Amino acid sequence: MKETILFCGYRFWSLRIFRTIKAAFPNYNFHLVTSPEDFTKSISENAYKLVLFVGWSWIIKEGVINSKLCVCLHPSPLPKYRGGSPIQHQILSGETDSAVTLFLMDNKLDHGQLLWQDHLSLEGELDDIFHELGDVGAEGVSAVLRQYSDTGTLVGSEQSHEDATVFKRRKPGQSEILVEDFSEHTAEELYNKIRALQDPYPNAYVICKDGTRLFLSRARHE
Repeated sequence: MKETILFCGYRFWSLRIFRTIKAAFPNYNFHLVTSPEDFTKSISENAYKLVLFVGWSWIIKEGVINSKLCVCLHPSPLPKYRGGSPIQHQILSGETDSAVTLFLMDNKLDHGQLLWQDHLSLEGELDDIFHELGDVGAEGVSAVLRQYSDTGTLVGSEQSHEDATVFKRRKPGQSEILVEDFSEHTAEELYNKIRALQDPYPNAYVICKDGTRLFLSRARHE
């Protein structure tokens, strides 16, 4: 009887990864959940050994992490940019090169053993970055599944915790561009803010004199 692996993800690029690995690993069954409610129901009713979190935004209880092999995909060169909104924070910081990281989850934020890491470009529009994230992420999840298939478990390497940086998840109000921003920031910095906040994130905006919002979804700079 084939083992079933739980795949948790709802973002469009994570669903691309799901379809890729489902086709590439016919020796496993993959069960997809896309919401915390579905996750809670599925994890309580089934005896999964391996759980993949790919594009997941919700906190996982310690009991699950301690009883399963829980693997998370994080789009940053961990231990850098732990925490929420990693792609946005990297672009806003002027980063052009990043990474896709797969790690074995423990009870601290983005802290567990590194299983796999490879380059991700942060150049271009957000759609371009997500497309590459889907491709690179599929390679990473596949590498983790091959290790799991060969050994029946997962073992990684410790992160350099002294080099870690941590960021909080961004809030919609942080998408506003203020009048003073035009004199305090370069065109490239404002361009980065606009492209970092393209769909599906709360787009950058300016508030006009009547209180209405003008949303900025595309920009270019010279």
